[in-house]
Amino acid sequence: MKKKGLCALVSIAFLVTAAMTGCSYKAPENSSSQAGTPQTTTEGKGEQAAKSDELKVGLDVDAGTMDPRLSRDTTAARVTDLVFDGLIRLSDKMEALPSLAEKWENPDPTTWVFTLRKGVTFHDGTPFTAQDVKFTYDSLLDPNFKAPYAKLYAPIASVDVIDDSTVKFTLKQPYGPLLSYLDLGIVPKHLAEKDPQAFSFNPVGTGPYKMVKWDKNSKIAFEANEQYWGGPAKTKKLTYFIIPDNTTRVSALEAGDVDLVHSPLSPQDITKIKNNNNFTVIETEGLGFTYLNYNTTNPILSDVRVRQAFAHLVDKKLISESLYAGMDKPGETPLIPPSWAFDPSIKGFSYDPVEAKRLFDEAGWKDTNNDGFLDKDGQKLTVTLSTHTEDPNRIQTVEFLQNEFAKAGVDAKVSTTEWPTFSANMMSQKFDIALLGWLSLVDPDRAMYGQFQSQSENNYGKYNNPKVDELLDKGRASLDQAERAKIYQEIAKTVTEEVAYDVVLYQGYVAMHSNKLTGFKEHPKGSLYNLKDVEVNK
Repeated sequence: MKKKGLCALVSIAFLVTAAMTGCSYKAPENSSSQAGTPQTTTEGKGEQAAKSDELKVGLDVDAGTMDPRLSRDTTAARVTDLVFDGLIRLSDKMEALPSLAEKWENPDPTTWVFTLRKGVTFHDGTPFTAQDVKFTYDSLLDPNFKAPYAKLYAPIASVDVIDDSTVKFTLKQPYGPLLSYLDLGIVPKHLAEKDPQAFSFNPVGTGPYKMVKWDKNSKIAFEANEQYWGGPAKTKKLTYFIIPDNTTRVSALEAGDVDLVHSPLSPQDITKIKNNNNFTVIETEGLGFTYLNYNTTNPILSDVRVRQAFAHLVDKKLISESLYAGMDKPGETPLIPPSWAFDPSIKGFSYDPVEAKRLFDEAGWKDTNNDGFLDKDGQKLTVTLSTHTEDPNRIQTVEFLQNEFAKAGVDAKVSTTEWPTFSANMMSQKFDIALLGWLSLVDPDRAMYGQFQSQSENNYGKYNNPKVDELLDKGRASLDQAERAKIYQEIAKTVTEEVAYDVVLYQGYVAMHSNKLTGFKEHPKGSLYNLKDVEVNK
């Protein structure tokens, strides 16, 4: 079975590569990397190379919004990293560091008092105060605002202004992951309250860069905030170029049209750049996973035996090694290896087509008319595998799975759409089995509460288990990390056994940049806040 699967995989890879040949990318205007243009460098002992006044970064998708309270995509997060500051900032070890809050105290399990940094202004010159903190969290928790991650902050009972530089959070119950979530960008009340829609496209924060122009699906331009409380950014201008195709994005790096790219990236492109002495490749464990989401509102997929059968048809090892070149590792559960709650003894489903056939049979799906497809009560076993067009690795993966499912007698189809359409379909349950991922899993709660809590809008497949709901609330309320670890391990066992998700891969994080670029430090969350310290030699 594995040899046949690998042959199909190679064929799929060839077809995807051929399809991508027609992709085009327009280089940024005034690029210094045009063919035939001599590169001027400053050489000589004791002399420093001249610095570029612009840093150029290639990203895969455009942002849906610039409002940190509403963002749900990676590029929106990369924007808010630089335009806004939270009360805290997470270190690369996931430790809470002071940001807009200089210090904090926790006098009792349900009270947190934050002392705010003085002398901070928003990009329009308006002073930052405790009123802005209160407004940010009050609006986030307003059900009518429909913030996608509001449930992460649901334990907050109230946010009260003590004075301009002091704010108090009162909780409904103790909340273990609270500090990890307070890196949310603080928005200016005077602008975001007045016209929320306009603010989504014209963000104003306190961060190291100001957004100056957004050309949808093309580029996002920033200028350094010279009044930044942490000191001005080292490079005056920053531009994010939206280049959906992974290979085209790496080609832009090679051509000098961008200075840095990062995950998602294709394995063959990473290998190519590793062999080029003009570039640096950084690889580390990421804080995310790639998974198959099963729509349990689908009558076929509402049967856990059917979901388990499909899970036995996913050869994670082959996908990891052949499609991702080992960049991402075979996954097991929603608890990722960097997490303090990770338990390697909790396993997912093994690749076992024989067991898959037995489970399909037990659920009543058999090939009664010898046409090569399983059927039940006159209905053919038909499912659609969905993913988004911006990630060729995921496209190859669903096409590979289509072949594996077909060999098991499933009428499997594939649907690929651009991210905005794909995301909207996920939110409205217009999918059967979808391949996508979660990032920024700084706490087990972040990997599980929104995903599996029965009333959460991020529970795309509408998985519903009252016991899991109870455990999710219990995990939030505990302040004992060892106790929380046991709770999340129990949840992981349950949601994996019931195939709410099938975690296919634990994601790695890869960043690649020109050797002309200095000062970059990777962050497992994928945060680009460090770009404020980056310089590019001409």
